[in-house]
Amino acid sequence: MAAARALPITATLLTGTVALYITLVAFGNITDFGTNQQFVQHVLAMDTTFKDDDLMWRAVESKGLQNAAYVAIIVWETVAALVLILGTFQWLRRDAPRARRTSTIGLLMLMLLFGAGFLAIGGEWFAMWQSEDWNGLDAAMRVFLLSGVVLVVIHLPVDRVPEADVQPR
Repeated sequence: MAAARALPITATLLTGTVALYITLVAFGNITDFGTNQQFVQHVLAMDTTFKDDDLMWRAVESKGLQNAAYVAIIVWETVAALVLILGTFQWLRRDAPRARRTSTIGLLMLMLLFGAGFLAIGGEWFAMWQSEDWNGLDAAMRVFLLSGVVLVVIHLPVDRVPEADVQPR
């Protein structure tokens, strides 16, 4: 029975860890707006890539569009953080069905942002991988994988107890 008790604790701690991480990321982006604003601007402008004419037509050089994209990222991060904080509290209240649903939404939000947004769109469409200075692929992959692992853990079945945990009568 120990495994059945350990999984909700694990789900709580992992969800809380990701919630804390993305809360700090969003807080940092809000309070130090300019640092990552530069990152987004350089990635979208493709000004530190190989300058391949076959790719440069993709560049977004409008500061307004660049800033709109950055604000959208911050809003998405903030909402994901709030959802994961709620999920953590639901795990703490031992409301596993709601906690699982809420945490799944928050984790999928992060996987979409860092997988589709940073890895696919930033990394491939805007050729972020070509930049020595403005390449966030490693950081994006860490968040994507962490979120994916936590998503798998929170969906492990808790109703089936392994035979090793069953006490003989």
